[in-house]
Amino acid sequence: MVKEFDGKLYDFSELGIADSVVRSVTQSSASLALVSEPVWFCLKTQPKREHLAATALRRQFGVECFSPRLRFRKMTQRGPVWFVEAMFPGYLFAKFVYAAQHRAVENSHGIRGIVHFGDLLATLPEHIVASLQSKVGAEEIITLDCSIKVGQSVQITDGPFQGLEVVVTHLLPAKDRIRVLFDFLGRSMEMEISMAKVLAA
Repeated sequence: MVKEFDGKLYDFSELGIADSVVRSVTQSSASLALVSEPVWFCLKTQPKREHLAATALRRQFGVECFSPRLRFRKMTQRGPVWFVEAMFPGYLFAKFVYAAQHRAVENSHGIRGIVHFGDLLATLPEHIVASLQSKVGAEEIITLDCSIKVGQSVQITDGPFQGLEVVVTHLLPAKDRIRVLFDFLGRSMEMEISMAKVLAA
């Protein structure tokens, strides 16, 4: 079964996606025009504009949106920094009455259009969105577990051993420090270091 998705042709049978699955999450615009209840749609957004596009839809048109984000710590040249990025880069979910609001939604700030497979529009069942919403909470942000565990490989981010990958051997929570094991000049050595100076490798 070959279908168009975002301007490209895909053979969903090769991808292991059954025709019944594609049909259950896609509907024609003609059938959606007859539905008077709001439906969850998958919307394509401009790059890095998912959250802004969702905010614009909520404020301008009162459209219920779901744009979950991930919060995580990443190593930069300045040291470890917290980042917040979209869980589904380039996409968000919006619930609206197709016949009454699709033109306004598709022309809203940051929106490229409704995701479609040829002539069929991508919709989501209510229970799937509700399940995702229950996992991320009201702020729609999931903080990835950055806690350090014994046996975990970490990278030193500061000091003379910056960039060195080491293994955690002990947690010293009272001092907010850890003991790590590393190879230095062919010998295994152990040292204490502040938890703030390491990141998961």
